[in-house]
Amino acid sequence: MAKLVIVDTGCANISSVYFAVKRLGVEPVISADAAIIKQAKRVILPGVGTAKAAMHNLAERDLISTLQGLQQPVLGICLGMQMLTAHSMEGDVACLGLIPGEVAPLNAAGLRLPHMGWNTLHSISQHPLLKGFTAQDYLYFVHSFAVVPSQYSLAQCHYGSDFAAVIGKDNVAGAQFHPERSGKVGARLLQNFLEWQL
Repeated sequence: MAKLVIVDTGCANISSVYFAVKRLGVEPVISADAAIIKQAKRVILPGVGTAKAAMHNLAERDLISTLQGLQQPVLGICLGMQMLTAHSMEGDVACLGLIPGEVAPLNAAGLRLPHMGWNTLHSISQHPLLKGFTAQDYLYFVHSFAVVPSQYSLAQCHYGSDFAAVIGKDNVAGAQFHPERSGKVGARLLQNFLEWQL
């Protein structure tokens, strides 16, 4: 049984996530095999690109029902977080529906898109994933679409308007920023995920 499986979505920069976890002393397994994913103690769903392409890849790999049925801790990163929600306006595509929510174009209020670079969090909840996080911590973002804030927002970020930077429900959580590109603060999120007990 793998301690941690990174889902091979076919459209993600998986190697940087792999090495970020490996630096924490865990040897992750990269897989698109449903049986291996189901048996993992923890699952990371990474993603870059468009929601439509990523959901198509998951369907091609016959992984949608597998991901929807996981009971262990699951972490979505960037597009992977957006895919946890019910629907994305990027390509008007149904997502995994694990956390209620809508992905909409980022309302940047005239600021440059994509939202690219370092930014801070606010409205940080007491969720185990965010243990040790403060409003002074900087994290690295790259995105043009974002999850609309809701009761499932664990932390928000402001770029022209507020958007959900971290979301969570039950055994599933997601981060819009790239922890694997966010230095020690990003490593803290991944370490918190490795220690998250349901």
